[in-house]
Amino acid sequence: MSVITEAPPDTEQEILRLYRAHLSKGRATLAELFGSHMEVASEGAWLTTADGERFLNCGGYGVFLMGARHPAVIESVQRQLHTHPVASRILLEPTAARAAEALCSVMPPGLDRVHFALSGAEAVETGLKLARANGRKHTVSMDRGYHGKTLGALSVTAKDVYQRPFRPLLPGVTHLPFGDADALEAELAAHPGEVCVILEPIQGEGGVIIPPPGYLRRVEELVREYDGFLVLDEVQTGMGRLGEWWGADLEGIRPDVLLVGKALGGGVVPVSAAVATREAFKPFDKDPFVHTATFSGQPLLMAGVLGAIRAIQEDRLVSKAVELGAILLDGVTEIVNRTIPDLVVEVRGQGLLIGLELVEAGLAGELLIELFNNGVVGNHSMNASSVVRFTPPAILSPSEVRFFLVAFERATRDLVARQTTMPEGR
Repeated sequence: MSVITEAPPDTEQEILRLYRAHLSKGRATLAELFGSHMEVASEGAWLTTADGERFLNCGGYGVFLMGARHPAVIESVQRQLHTHPVASRILLEPTAARAAEALCSVMPPGLDRVHFALSGAEAVETGLKLARANGRKHTVSMDRGYHGKTLGALSVTAKDVYQRPFRPLLPGVTHLPFGDADALEAELAAHPGEVCVILEPIQGEGGVIIPPPGYLRRVEELVREYDGFLVLDEVQTGMGRLGEWWGADLEGIRPDVLLVGKALGGGVVPVSAAVATREAFKPFDKDPFVHTATFSGQPLLMAGVLGAIRAIQEDRLVSKAVELGAILLDGVTEIVNRTIPDLVVEVRGQGLLIGLELVEAGLAGELLIELFNNGVVGNHSMNASSVVRFTPPAILSPSEVRFFLVAFERATRDLVARQTTMPEGR
C-alpha cells in the first residue's frame, strides 16, 4: 500500500499531469486551449487564477445567478456546517422542512411536494420516475433538449453523440421538434393517457432556443386534453434567470413536476429538486422508501437552498435579471452588428440567458478563446456547438457591465483579425 506524502506545489503542469493521470485527458487538452490556467478563488462575478489574473465569470452553466460566495448563502451554510451538516435521515430534520417550505413558496401555485437531490440529472430521474409511477410509460422529449447524462436522463437528451455509446436506453422515448405543437398533439393523440412530456421552457444547451409565443401554454393544454403528464425542466432556466422565478411563469403554466437545480445551491453547494403537485407526488407519499438517496435533503445542502432563496428575494435578483438582461442583449446585438455581422446567424436571449449563434462551430470555439483572452468566461452549448452562451450573474455592477461589453467588442475584433491571418483551407 502506498503512503500518502505531502503534495507537490500546485503548478499548472503538475495539475495537468494529475488530470491526465486520474481525471480526463480530454479535459486536460481543453484546459490547454485556454492557457492551462488554474482557478483558485472566486468572489461575486469574478474568478481568480493561481497567477493572480481575474476573469469576469459569465459562464458556469447557470450556477452563479447570485455570483460566487454570496454572503447570505455562505452565512447559512457555515452556520449549518458548524452545527449539524449531515443528518441520520431517520429523525425529523428542520432544515429540510424549512427549505422545502421556502422553495414551494416561490413555485407556481399547486406545486407543493418536494424531493431534493444533488444534480440536475437526478432531478430529471425523479420526474421520469414519477411519470412512470403515475402510469405514463411513453416519454416525449424535444430535439436539442438537454436533460442530463444519467441513463434515464440521457434517454430524453436528444443527441446521438451522447447516446450512442450507451444504447440501448429507456424504451418508448420519442423526440419531437421543439416549438411544434401540432407534432406534439399527434403523438399525444396516438398514446392517450400514456405520455410523459418533458421539455425546457427555453432550451439552454440547445443554444438558447426560445419557442414561439403561446407554445408552452399550448403544450400544457394538449397534455391535459390527452391525459398526459408534464415535466418542465427548469434546472438551468429557473430561480430567476429568465426574469421570472420560473420559465413556467412566462406563460402562466403549471406542470405536474418542475425540476430545479444549478442556482438552487446558491453557487456554494450542489443541490437540485423535483417539485410536484400533490396528485403527481402520491406514489412517493405512499412509500417513503420507493425513491431515496443518502444525501437527499441533507442539512448542509438545505442551508444552501435557504440562503439562495433569501439572496434572490432580498437582492431583487429576479427584477435585476430583467434589467441587466435587456442591457446585455442590446449591447451584444449592437456590437455584433457593427463588428462581425457576417459571422453571426442570430443573437437571442431571455433575461440572463443569452446565446450567440455563429455561422460555424469552429468560430464559436475561437470566440470563447478570444473572450477569455480579454478577461471573460463564457460557455459553449453542448447540444449546439455553434452557439456561445452567456449566463452572467444578476449582481453585475454598471462597471462590470461595461467591462463585459468592452471585452466582448475586443474579442469580436480579435476574432476578425484571427480570420484574416488564418491560412486558407484551415
